[in-house]
Parts: sequence; C-alpha cells; structure tokens
Amino acid sequence: MSLIDWLIVAVPTLAIGALAVVMQRYVRSVADFMSASRVAGRYLITNAGAEMGLTIVGAVAWFEMVQESGFTLQWWNKLTIPVGLIMTLWGFVIYRYRETRVMTLAQFYEIRYSKSFRIFAGLVAFVSGTINYGIFPALAGRFFIYCCGLPEQVHLLGVAVPTLALVMAAYLTVTLTLTMTGGHLTIMVTDCVGSLITVVFYTIIVLVLLYIFSWSQIYEAMSTAPAGKSLLDPFDTGQAQDFNIWYVLIGIFGSIYGYMTWQGGHAFNNCALNAHEARMASILGNWRGFGSRLMFVLLPICAFTFMHHADFAAGAAKAQATLQSIGDETIRTQVTTAVALGELLPTGVKGMLVAVFVLGLIACDSSYLHSWGSIFIQDCVLPFRKTPPSPQHHLRQLRIAIFLVAAFGFTFSLLYRQTQFVLMFFAITGAIYSGAGSVLLGGLYWRKGTTAGAWCAMVAGSTLAVVGLVVQDERVWAWLHGVVQAWAGADGWLAGVAADWPAKFPINGQWMYLFSMVAAVSLYVVVSLLTSREDFNMERMLHRGAYAMATDHEEAPAPAPPSARSRLASFIGIDANFTRGDRILAWSVASWSMFWFVLFVVITGWNLLSRWPLAWWATYWRYEMIILPLLVMLVTTVWFWLGGVRDLVKLFHRLQTIKQNPKDDGMVMGHRNLDEVETEAAAGA
Repeated sequence: MSLIDWLIVAVPTLAIGALAVVMQRYVRSVADFMSASRVAGRYLITNAGAEMGLTIVGAVAWFEMVQESGFTLQWWNKLTIPVGLIMTLWGFVIYRYRETRVMTLAQFYEIRYSKSFRIFAGLVAFVSGTINYGIFPALAGRFFIYCCGLPEQVHLLGVAVPTLALVMAAYLTVTLTLTMTGGHLTIMVTDCVGSLITVVFYTIIVLVLLYIFSWSQIYEAMSTAPAGKSLLDPFDTGQAQDFNIWYVLIGIFGSIYGYMTWQGGHAFNNCALNAHEARMASILGNWRGFGSRLMFVLLPICAFTFMHHADFAAGAAKAQATLQSIGDETIRTQVTTAVALGELLPTGVKGMLVAVFVLGLIACDSSYLHSWGSIFIQDCVLPFRKTPPSPQHHLRQLRIAIFLVAAFGFTFSLLYRQTQFVLMFFAITGAIYSGAGSVLLGGLYWRKGTTAGAWCAMVAGSTLAVVGLVVQDERVWAWLHGVVQAWAGADGWLAGVAADWPAKFPINGQWMYLFSMVAAVSLYVVVSLLTSREDFNMERMLHRGAYAMATDHEEAPAPAPPSARSRLASFIGIDANFTRGDRILAWSVASWSMFWFVLFVVITGWNLLSRWPLAWWATYWRYEMIILPLLVMLVTTVWFWLGGVRDLVKLFHRLQTIKQNPKDDGMVMGHRNLDEVETEAAAGA
C-alpha cells in the first residue's frame, strides 16, 4: 500500500466519521435511534442497504465459492427467478411488516402473540446473533492484513502487539462512534453516502480489471478445471457433492419460508416512509446491485486467472510465497483472493478496493452492533418494565448495550482460534431460526394463528434443525455410536443398531432443513386450529381501514377499470399505489428477470439434447456476467447517485418538520404499540 492508497482509504472514512458526529443533533427520540423516524425514501434505503450488505465475511465466502465453482452455480440459481420476482413485486413480508410499525421482529411477536414469546424470541436472537458476530472482526482484520501486506506484529514502546488487535480496534472505534451517536438514523445516512462513494470505485475497479485481464486469459485459466468440476459448463459438474434438483427446490422453499427471519440489520425493514416505499426499495435493489455484483464476480475470477495463467507467473509466485507462510490452512484458503489482489492491483486502485471494503465493513458492523444491542434492550429488558423509561434513559441503555456487543466481538476475535466448530456455529445460528418462518408468515398472513402454535413451531422447528446439523459432524456422530455401543450389550435390538451404524448421519443437511420447516409449519397450523377461539384483528395490527395512521399512508390514486393487462399487473403485485414511474420500474424488473429465466429454460433444454462446447459457454458467460452488467452498471451508477442525493435532501427536510411521539419506543400494551393506545385514548377523550 502506497501513500496514495492510504489517503484514498482515509479521506472517505474520516468524512463518514465526521458526518456521524453531525447527525447526532437529529436524534431526539427512541424512534430516531431505532427506526430513523420511519421517514426514509426508497433510494436512501436501497443505497444504504446495499452498502450494509458489503460484508467481509460474505465476500470471503463468495470468493471461495467462485474459486471452486466459477460461473456454473449462477446457472442453476436461475431456477429461483420466478419465485424471487413475485416475492419482490408483491412486497412479500416487508410490506405487511412495515405496516405493523414495529421496531424489532420480537416486538411484532408480542403484538401478534404474547409478551413471554417476545422475550424468548428476543433472547434467542440476541445470544445467537452476538456470538455469530464474534468472529466478524477477526475475519475482517485478517483480510485487510493480507490484502494490504501488513506485518503480523508491530512494536509499540518495545512491546510486540498483534497487528490484528490494532486493525480491529481502529475500525471498531469508527464503527462505535457512528452507531452510538445516532443509531439507525446515522447508520442509514452514512451508509448511503458511503454507497455513493463506493459505487464510483466499483466502476473504476471493474474497468481496470478488464484492462489488465483479457477474456482470452480468463477463459484459458478457467478451462483448466478437471472434468466433472468445470468452472464454465454447468452440465459438467457431476462431482459436485449433494447437488441435485431437490437441493435447489428445498433451497427455494427455504428462501420463502425463512425470509426476513434473520435480524442482522433489522432496522432497514422498518425505516421506510410507508409500506409502499419499503416495497419499492426492494424492487430498486434488483437494479442497484449490478455494480457490486460485477465487481464481486471479477475479483475472484481475475485472482484465479492471476494465480493460474502463465502470463502472470512472476506475480503469482510472490502471492504463493505469502500464502505458504500462513500456517493455518483454513486461513490460507480464506485469504487467497485477498493476497492475489494485493499483488495484481496497481497503486490507487488497490486503495479504492480497500476503501470499498472499509466502508462496507463499517456499514455492516454498525448495523449488526445496532441490531444485537438494541434487540437486547427492546426485547429482553423493556418488556419487564411496567412504565416506559424516559427517552434519555432509554437511549443510554441502548448505547451501553451496543458498546458491550462491540467489546465482546473484539475480545472473542482476539482470543478465538480458527476451528471447524466456529464455522459450524455460523450454520447453527441460522438453523435456530428454522421455526421462525412459520411464526412470522402465519402471524402476518393468517388470522387463526395462536400463541400456542407459535411456541410449538418455534421450539420444535429450531430444535430439529439444530440437532440435525450437530449430528452431521463426524465427531458427534462417532461419539453417539460409542454411546449406543456402551448401552447395547451383547445382544438385543440396540446391539443390532450399533452393529449396523452407518459411517455418517444418513440424512444430509438440506433434507434435515426441509424436515424442520415442515415440522414447524405443521405444528403451527394444527396447534393453532386446536387452540384458536377467535380470529385475530389483522386490520388493527396492520393499521388498515379505520385503524390507518395518517403518517404512514398516502392517498392512493383512483383505480383504473379492470382489463386483461391490469389483471396481470395485479397478479404480479402492481396495485393502485404504483405511480406511472413505479409501474415502469416494476415492469422493467419483471421483463429483465423473465428474459433470463426463459433463456435458462431454452438453453437447458438445448443442452439436454445436444451439449454445448466449452467455448460456447465461455462466450455466453462473457455476455451475461461481464458485458451486459457493465453496460447496466454505467447507467445505474448515475441513476442511483441522483436518487440517493434526492432522498438525502428530503430526509433532512422531514427531520426538521416531523413531530415525534415519545411513547413510540417499542413498548406494547394489549397487543398494540404504546403510542397507538395513548393516541386512541386521547381521541376518545
């Protein structure tokens, strides 16, 4: 890293930090801190959400996947297009969730079910989410150390200090400053500004990579993969373990069932101006992601080409030497792309790449710190109070909890040693929520769902998923075998079980995931039907009809007479709230998505009859993954820049005029938000 590179990293980072300090003046209530006053526009949410999604952990996982599978997995992912399109255009879950006006998912559980269920769900979310976050600082710190070529240790006052500790302390200081000063209001504004910076860096990085690497070099490097593990031909991946049509179908079902149950960055789900803006932000995300997706495709592909093509042998040798000096094989695998990028990127561009990851890291970590700290206070502490705390005391508690989550992350990352168990825990923390899908979907869309049904679904579904995941570990499975042998004796049915014990757990993880989901849904439905005494008042919970909140609903235009075209529009989710521009946007997303799905069906059928040669696949991927995304990115960069600036201006205007209710703090009374109860009481008086 040269001085120019460090300046490129430092200037936007310091600017973001200064903006966070300025934003503190606008934070006057718990609603500001938790949900940005619910005044965010669609472009603000889309830009900020895209920046928050730029995680180092996600990048490392993506780099490893692309290094192993190349473009081929992208082909089979097209099976998800129709479902994903309908979910997006309908505003699946997000629309109704925003209508509830809750600040956390567990607050919704208290409104829909009970206070005890809120506390239970909040505690599960806090514990699993906090431990899940514990490894984030370590992974991020190591990525920067190897990408920037930093030493393992530095000497301060004669004492050897791990560089990892200094890197983590530096970025967590900036992140904490940003998060504690203004909560989600500050996070959203700084993330949006960071997004406007990084989207320009994306464009430059992509153009430089395409200048350094020709397509012929990329093709030659990727075509060296052995038979059965092709990086280009999706029909030559027969050695991919456990991948078949059922794997894809179960994954599609899981994406619907578990949508929005994970609570990292939960405040983005409730900060929109109204439910329609939340849905439009989701639709816009389909176009906003082109820049980051193209960059994240090119980075590992170019790194792979750099390490495997003869034209870059000298630089690859230096990268290999660095990798060989890393003793831990898991860490070596994780940082392979980072080391290669550190060697191949020129001065200035390397600084832009590091700046992209620094700003993305700050955006992601600030949202996670805010999520887990605020969930603890809102869902594990606040429900026990008989009276609401003062806004000042409430905000102080939120800031203390956020600081403690950051302190845990720093300490855990500093002491932790890379093991398979920690990697497994990532999967376990996700499996914990296997029961939450039925509880969330049933609560939003079914009047007969009950608290008893929610408890049974949550406990049974999550337990089955976690147990299934744990017993797949070879060590656990072998230990269970030993226990059965010890109890079996010389004869009897248990002895037969021990003798016929399979080498590994006979059901793979994807099927166990399906069983846990089916169990949760079945229990939720059956128990709810057995215990339901009256239908839940969904209109009141969703603030519809007589319960509408004036601040959350804009008057919709008069509906047009029904026609074949309008019926089709209605089917895909376009309703009377869509303006002409909204309709154009929705149809553009629908047309683009379905074009690729139809192409997928046609080419798949073609290859089932007559296989394409590898060169044809290389040409196809060049257009789908490089050329067309590049053209779209050049347009969307300007588009989302203008939209983001417009929404920032509107946000500051709304913050100056909005009237906050201090009772809008997340407390629930009689299955209603506290501020709504007092508003109704005042209106009745």
